[in-house]
Amino acid sequence: MRISQLLIGLFAGVLSLAAYAEEPIVIKFSHVVAIDTPKGKAAEMFAKKAAELTKGRVRVEVYANSTLYKDKEEMEALQLGAVQMLAPSLAKFGPLGVKEFEVFDLPFIFSNYDDLHKVTTGPVGKQLLTKLESKGIRGLAFWDNGFKSFSLNTPIKVPADLKGKKMRIQSSKVLEEQMRAVGSLPQVMAFSEVYQALQTGVVDGTENPISNLYTQKMYEVQKHLTVTDHGYLGYAVIVNKKFWDGLPADIRKQLDEAMEQATRYANQIAKVENDESLEKVKKSGKTAVYVPTKEERLAFKKAMVPVHKKMEGRIGKEVIESVYKDIGFKPDAL
Repeated sequence: MRISQLLIGLFAGVLSLAAYAEEPIVIKFSHVVAIDTPKGKAAEMFAKKAAELTKGRVRVEVYANSTLYKDKEEMEALQLGAVQMLAPSLAKFGPLGVKEFEVFDLPFIFSNYDDLHKVTTGPVGKQLLTKLESKGIRGLAFWDNGFKSFSLNTPIKVPADLKGKKMRIQSSKVLEEQMRAVGSLPQVMAFSEVYQALQTGVVDGTENPISNLYTQKMYEVQKHLTVTDHGYLGYAVIVNKKFWDGLPADIRKQLDEAMEQATRYANQIAKVENDESLEKVKKSGKTAVYVPTKEERLAFKKAMVPVHKKMEGRIGKEVIESVYKDIGFKPDAL
């Protein structure tokens, strides 16, 4: 009797383990950009690597273009645990109360990707990610999209060409001040609404990395693009902290490795994707592309860098100065 009961118990245990093996941990990864953008491709890479490294114990479901939640709802959905992972733009953390992230919105603060990565992969970047934990969020990595350029239906060669224009921006006090610095009228709008707003004239222009301009077909409704590279657009990959902390230690380790691989991939392809998108925009013949001279770009820089000083009270002077120190930025040298 005892042996039969033992065998029944063992058999039931085997069935239970088999059932567990058939039901992977699901991570809903929600974001608002198309799959064919650098962020979209990196999200798919993470999903693939997560499945491989955990041997199928984790399934990452990637939802693009506000499939699950609208732009403004995603952060709340993450905090409530309705989704487990997001990769929001860094401007999203200001409204959440972690205003230090808005240092990435400051115009002309980064000259190139090397300067940028000194911050995102260094002590400053790590310190910023830890500030999210009080909000129930764990920060895992920074992903690049690229440097932003201005587009309009009229030429843009000097800062005055932006005066009086209604320019779409993300919700960011820094970006609002940036647009006012060149006389523009900042218009906060969800990313998914931009194409129609440009098409109907609700806004006159926008600022975007070229990959966004191309994949969202904004170049079809913008006659002029000036490659100013005046600002950075990037993302922080974040997870619900309670969910992450509740994962088995070995799973977390494997997912950390998957994220490291996806991050390297994301940041390698960002510049390539933007360069390729620029060529596609040129070949379309729908948008005239202008590359400003060194003097013209300096004029934009001089007009917009004073925003750094104005935003010290919001972002934190010490945060801005720590970035300056890491990259050797000297605003007084302009």
